[in-house]
Amino acid sequence: MIPELNQSGVLPPFMPDQGPSDPAGMSPYRSTIDEFVYRYAQSPERITILKGLLKYRKKLRDMGITEGFQWVDGSFVENVEVNRGRPPNDIDVVTFALRPTQDHEEWRSLVYGNREFFDPGLCKKAYCCDAYYVDLNIPPMQIVSNTRYWFGLFSHQRESYLWKGMIEIPIQCADDEALRILERETGDA
Repeated sequence: MIPELNQSGVLPPFMPDQGPSDPAGMSPYRSTIDEFVYRYAQSPERITILKGLLKYRKKLRDMGITEGFQWVDGSFVENVEVNRGRPPNDIDVVTFALRPTQDHEEWRSLVYGNREFFDPGLCKKAYCCDAYYVDLNIPPMQIVSNTRYWFGLFSHQRESYLWKGMIEIPIQCADDEALRILERETGDA
């Protein structure tokens, strides 16, 4: 469940009634993609970004990357329209997933053959996603280091250092229903 924004216009880093030591009440908050889309499809700009996210997620699954989850964050999950007087420009996404193949050359070929997916600049242009990938097939010490980095970066606003929460969405989810929600919002259904 995605909690309501706090008085600062961000997701709370933990649920105040549960405290910061209860894992069930702390960020990242688990959500489904349809719940996420329903919550954030509030403007034409947000709908465009959400459509990009759904295309990105489809491409991920089409490449065989299906076992994992995504952390989503950035101004997209904040009240940026009020706090900064503008719509969000993109959505920040970190995908934590297992490779679809254990063959090193096959994986390398998949990555280089899909640069618009693995290169953050290209991904932002193609999918409105400031996206990064954490390979869960790497050694555990590197996974911990990568997770520490992304959690530290995502759990604070860049300019103000305000502590905030993020959302976790499984890769395998109800993306078709999420797309239907967006089509109903835009009258494309």
